Amino acid sequence: MTWARALKLACAALAVAAAKPFLPVVFLDVSGESGVDFVLENEATENKHQIETMVGGVGVIDYDNDGLEDLYFVNGASIPSLEKTHPGHWNRLYRNLGGFRFTDVTEKAGVAGAGYGMAAAVGDYDNDGSSDLFVVGVNRNILYRNNGDGTFADVTARAGVAGDKPQKRWSISAGWFDYDNDGDLDLFVVNYCKWDPRTEPYCGLRKPGYRAYCHPKHYEGLPNQLYRNNGDGTFTDVSEPAGIASHIGKGMGVAFADYDGDGWTDVFVCNDTVRNFLFRNNGDGTFAEVGLRAGVGLTEDGVAVSTMGVDFRDINNDGAPDVFVTALSNETFPLFKNLGRGNFQEITYPSRLGFLTLPWGGFSTGVFDFNNDGLKDIFTAGSHVLDNQELYSSRKSRQPNRIFVNLDGERFADGEAGSGPALWRERFHRGAAFADFDNDGRIDVAVSAIKERALLWRNASDRSQNWLQLELEGVRSNRDAIGAKLRLESTSGFVQYNHVTTSVGYASSSTRRVHFGLGRDTVARRLEIRWPGGAQQLIENVAANQRLKLTEPR
Repeated sequence: MTWARALKLACAALAVAAAKPFLPVVFLDVSGESGVDFVLENEATENKHQIETMVGGVGVIDYDNDGLEDLYFVNGASIPSLEKTHPGHWNRLYRNLGGFRFTDVTEKAGVAGAGYGMAAAVGDYDNDGSSDLFVVGVNRNILYRNNGDGTFADVTARAGVAGDKPQKRWSISAGWFDYDNDGDLDLFVVNYCKWDPRTEPYCGLRKPGYRAYCHPKHYEGLPNQLYRNNGDGTFTDVSEPAGIASHIGKGMGVAFADYDGDGWTDVFVCNDTVRNFLFRNNGDGTFAEVGLRAGVGLTEDGVAVSTMGVDFRDINNDGAPDVFVTALSNETFPLFKNLGRGNFQEITYPSRLGFLTLPWGGFSTGVFDFNNDGLKDIFTAGSHVLDNQELYSSRKSRQPNRIFVNLDGERFADGEAGSGPALWRERFHRGAAFADFDNDGRIDVAVSAIKERALLWRNASDRSQNWLQLELEGVRSNRDAIGAKLRLESTSGFVQYNHVTTSVGYASSSTRRVHFGLGRDTVARRLEIRWPGGAQQLIENVAANQRLKLTEPR
């Protein structure tokens, strides 16, 4: 896109934004009184090991099934040993007590972790009704099975998900989805690059303090992995026969959606400075990588940007999942609109997100209706990759988080003015996860930040807006109902779409509850559900302002 065209589009978008008022999204910082005292330790050294800047996954998990969403934070370890040598390196699990009060249950639960961690993926892989936890990291991934009594068991070896050469794989993200629609969750692992502390290249000027984290071009990329759930507690690596292993990337984030509406869940993978992958599910156990053909592999200028986090969700309520990704300063955060028939169009500048995001860097992200007006907004966790960016440019290393308020489905406004001062403190933000932690009908945010206490923000937006949350339980489908599609029509005739997923953002896992903002409407006139197994369900006249649990029809 030329600068002239970009400027013209930006001016048009600004005019629309100025003419249309919007409900602000307001967050209050409740970190101090929450009891969440996790500090993200990356063990940074003057050697600038690449893993130091990629840490920080956050997971939402109701591990004890009490209806309150709990929190899991993934932590680093010593370098070069990659071992958790003291409690400050532990991953941490916090039980939600209600009222934004949490307590540390890490030791009792047995999930302190091992090795240099990166990300958490939450899902009930054995369909026993208790959410399990997959933790990925540098040269070591761990599968924790939830015992249902407040404790977890490390079943990595028994389940067969350690990987064929775990000592050479640096995994950054993972996610659960049912790619073959057989009723149990399969596992997708996103790998970044081959890395060895003994061979870390030197990048930056050879002056004291100027050594910098290296560009991804200095590292050899890796293929991703797909593990098929055998239904007996074990998995089979099907990366090669499924067509996943033949594609080498530098993966960061992963998200799942049925973008072409054929009933089979597809996979989007963010790649760092190489083209993104869109794995189209062929429905026969194989995938075709169609990112370039579909229009999401590169930006509209043909550039592979530093994509970090992703949400694969219908942003404009037309029934087709769109793709939003974060990147670095001077790259913008691209938004790809799903045009149908397997094609996307980048609308970053027409949506006004181009100029709104151009100065910033972002890691995690989430697309949720934070102000309950019926339109999904965008949250981004801000930071640059470099921790000494100021030595090389006018950009800052520490950056604020951002909220972009959805005006009409395809145009956004900067939500800074109404979001509250807590959001705008500059830090090295990394992972972010989203859930309604106090069950008040408003989506809250948990964020990790390097060398700082974890951040917990309570959504304090206008309470007069109505909402509906749905917690689905599969019977023939996977118990988490991941992949289920929902269409909601409220009494005003306004229609919204969403689907069940936990894979949101960067290295993180969010609530599987489906959240709808209803605005002033007090009733959802029609709620249509298409379950992953193919069953369709219609529920009429559902009252607003409740969390409804629904079970798949037999």
